[in-house]
Amino acid sequence: VQLQASGGGLVQAGGSLRLSCTASGSISSINPMGWYRQAPGKQREFVAFITRGGVTNYAGSVKGRFTISRDNAKNTMFLQMNSLKPEDTAVYYCNARRFTTNTVNDYWGQGTQVTVSS
Repeated sequence: VQLQASGGGLVQAGGSLRLSCTASGSISSINPMGWYRQAPGKQREFVAFITRGGVTNYAGSVKGRFTISRDNAKNTMFLQMNSLKPEDTAVYYCNARRFTTNTVNDYWGQGTQVTVSS
């Protein structure tokens, strides 16, 4: 499974960005997909996930500001980020997960930098 993320950039506080992540390769049984982020000097943290059926979950820090969605036909996931804050600055990673009977496999994209200036 290969994940290609894009859409990061520099934005002022209060602005918006939209991240995209496209999956390719052996993507059957990939479910859910999600976003994580890692700020300098901090551990990677969960941002949001979405299942193939459209069930979503968000970290409390982004709930109400970020919206995750996916286009199953195009194997693409999106993260619409509104009302951005300087504390949202991080490298954002897309994630895809595959559950088997005995294991959980995580796949990661290369990361895209989001910088929010105050």
